[in-house]
This record gives sequence, C-alpha cells and structure tokens, in this order.
Amino acid sequence: MTEHIVKSFDDELDELTAEVARMGGLAEQLLSDALDAVVSRDGDLAKAIIKRDKEIDELQLELERRVILLLALRQPMAADLRRTFSALKISGDLERIGDLAKNMAKRALILNESKPMSLTRSVHRMGHVVGNMLKDVLDAYTTADVDLAVDVWHRDEEIDAHYNSLFRELLTYMMEDSKTITTCTHLLFMAKNLERIGDHSTNIAENVHYLVTGEELSEARKSATKYKKKK
Repeated sequence: MTEHIVKSFDDELDELTAEVARMGGLAEQLLSDALDAVVSRDGDLAKAIIKRDKEIDELQLELERRVILLLALRQPMAADLRRTFSALKISGDLERIGDLAKNMAKRALILNESKPMSLTRSVHRMGHVVGNMLKDVLDAYTTADVDLAVDVWHRDEEIDAHYNSLFRELLTYMMEDSKTITTCTHLLFMAKNLERIGDHSTNIAENVHYLVTGEELSEARKSATKYKKKK
C-alpha cells in the first residue's frame, strides 16, 4: 500500500472508533436518564428516552454498513481486522443497552400510575454501579486500557450480588403485602435490565481485551491461573 492509502485506511478505522464512542455516550446518557425518570417519576423524561433510543439504533445500522464496506474494500488483516470486528460487536452491545434503558423508561411510566415506593432507591443505587461500569469500559475502549477492561470484567460479580440482594428484598415485600406485587414486579424487571446491561458491559470488556492483546479474556485468565499454580 502507498502511504496515502494507509493513511486513508487508518482514518476510516479512527472514524469507526469515534462512532462507537459516540454510541457509548448516548447509551450512558439513556441509562442515566432512565434511572432519573424512575426516581423522580418524570413521565416526560421517560417518553423522551423511548424516542431517543432510535438514534442509537440508526447509528448501529450505519456502523454495520460501514464495516461491511470496509471489509469488502480494504480486506483488513491482523490488528486492523480485530479493530474492525470489535467496533461491530461493541456497537451491538451498545444497541442492546439502549433497548434495555428504553424498557426501563417504559416501566417508569407504568410505575407513575401507582404510589411511590422506597425500593426505587435501591434500583437507582444498583443503576449507579452499573453506570460506572459502563463508563469505565467505554473509557477502556477509547484508550485501549486492558487493565481497566479486566477490572470491569471482574465487576460483573458485584452486579450479580446487587441483583440477588434486590430480588430477595422485593420478594419479601410481595410476600408481606400483596398490594405491592405489581409495583415490585416492575422494579424486579428493571433490576434484571440493569443486570443485563452489566453483562453487555462485560462483553465489551472482553472485546477490548481481544482488540488489544489478540487473546480471549477468559482464556487469558485461565493461563494466568495455571501459571500462578505452577509457581
């Protein structure tokens, strides 16, 4: 390749990364706003979130189109191929995160029809942890920070613990007062949405690790564990 062609190719890859980062920023904001809509019982904000999710969907489709063209015209190899596929896979996770935030907004509208419940604060706290996880993994992607990606990957256990704790708490409320069953069920689905966002953030962390090192994160961890045992 000539220097001009190589520069052009690098620019296209940089544009892909920037587009994924833009999607990530939108997904972060949707999640944050969805949590605010739940706590503040803001119906207008919830409705706006539902509409704004379409923007992430459109960006994901556009990025997919660009990746297909890039693969067809450039035929990237090695690290460039990893960078291309990582952008595509991460955009898919971000699109799903947008959908999950939208689902939370829809349930927020339903919750507004019933009396406020203190457990919405517990959902918000879990959401704050998940939001930090998402922010950090997107930072890891834009800065190619493998250590931060691995740190986020390990935090999935913390999210699972939050979900299990909240599940037990909501179940207790429903058993003690049948009038809370409907509200608690919607909160439980919200907590599950947050747990799924944590899973998608973990997927992104795995893709960042593969992008930078060329190794699957789970396999790399196994190798490190075997090495420690030998020592």
